[in-house]
Amino acid sequence: LLYKLYLDFYMSEKLIVGSQIPNFTLKDSDKNDVSPSNFKGKKLVVAFLPGAFTGVCDKEVCALQDNIDNLSKLNANIVAITVDSIFVNKEFSKKYNLGFPVLSDYDRKVIELYGLGIENFAGLPGYTASNRAIYVSDENGVIQYAWVAPNPGVEPNYNEIQNKLSSI
Repeated sequence: LLYKLYLDFYMSEKLIVGSQIPNFTLKDSDKNDVSPSNFKGKKLVVAFLPGAFTGVCDKEVCALQDNIDNLSKLNANIVAITVDSIFVNKEFSKKYNLGFPVLSDYDRKVIELYGLGIENFAGLPGYTASNRAIYVSDENGVIQYAWVAPNPGVEPNYNEIQNKLSSI
């Protein structure tokens, strides 16, 4: 309950539609720095994933990859973020032949910035993973769509994401 209250407060203060997407810099699987500011002039889908090689996360990246051509036509890029290492993310990207970067938030600073950390994830004391979430920003970095899963096992509504991108 306390986590939910914190998340509700944090979301209401910072990560709402109409606010600027918080900037960060994370490493992709080739050790390159990637930031939302790299995508100025394009729409951006930021997908937070609890963990690579987990059933729902695998389905989500495959769904995003399956729609990458449509998203590209809408002038949109995708970045996915996990707390996994760049090495795990590299294998994850390779397995699913992803055409978008999977970024490593191994120190959990970005999930903390976004208010998405789930402590003791999967019953593992001391292990913090990200809740599943999607943020869509417009060409100016303004959040146009924000969705946080009620629990990490719930997939986002992919049609909703595409419809939002079509309308901005």
